[in-house]
Amino acid sequence: MDIPAVIAAAVQEAIGAPVTGVEAVGGGRSLTAQVATAEGAFFAKWAAGPNAQTFMPEAEGLRALAAQTNGLRIPTPVAAAPAQGGDPGFLITPWIESADPTPAHARTLGQGLAGLHRVQDEGEPRYGFAEDNFIGEMPQQNSWHDTWPAFFRTCRLEPQARWARERGVWKATWDAPFNQLLAALPGRLPATPTPSLVHGDLWGGNVLMTGSRDAALIDPAVYQGHREVDLAMTELFGRFSSPFYAAYEDAWPVDEGYAARRPIYNLYHLLNHLNIFGSGYARSVEESMRAGLEPVE
Repeated sequence: MDIPAVIAAAVQEAIGAPVTGVEAVGGGRSLTAQVATAEGAFFAKWAAGPNAQTFMPEAEGLRALAAQTNGLRIPTPVAAAPAQGGDPGFLITPWIESADPTPAHARTLGQGLAGLHRVQDEGEPRYGFAEDNFIGEMPQQNSWHDTWPAFFRTCRLEPQARWARERGVWKATWDAPFNQLLAALPGRLPATPTPSLVHGDLWGGNVLMTGSRDAALIDPAVYQGHREVDLAMTELFGRFSSPFYAAYEDAWPVDEGYAARRPIYNLYHLLNHLNIFGSGYARSVEESMRAGLEPVE
């Protein structure tokens, strides 16, 4: 496999050693490869067109996580660039050799995620991020808000619903329950929870287990938000293992009422999947919307 010349040049400039080998690896919407050098191995992904615009925000997200996390491995970017001229956009990070997951890995992940969530900015609580980024291939708005329900409504649920209508995958029968849920958010979500730096897209494919017990986070969609959004997503597409949740609870127990908030938080990701992958997610959207409106005990 060959890599674009701009990526080979970026690797050499960043680490002072030329590329000595390239091996294709599985990826998502981008071309991906393991890049070998005398200074170690690196992961590179690149794309032209719309997907190329995601790399710079992803790099910023990785840097933000790396600056705050303790106990988790974050592949700090070696180089990143947008598409320009005839060259593709790209992101290059250190290579992380994955291992089969064990309970020790899961405990490290739980403890590390709680530690990441505990890091707080000084000053008044606010929710958002310094710049917009992406959740998968969809834009993710991060304008600052002083209250969490306002942020989650304005920057998370409403944009996804608007795009679903534009793409023709929204059902008219969803209008009434969706509007009812939006109106209920101030009573169902905490007004000013601890603003944690969240990964933002925490499903199993974005966690790598490595070494004897290390855990790494990749492909973030970061922002300052309620920590429960990360926990909720770990339960969306198949729960993480029990040692993960036990370790997180030991480090920082979740607040009462989390189970009632979980479907509201996961509605965002289900709408996002509806927009990306189509109507196969319609039933899950309906179920999540219905669950979010159930009476709170």
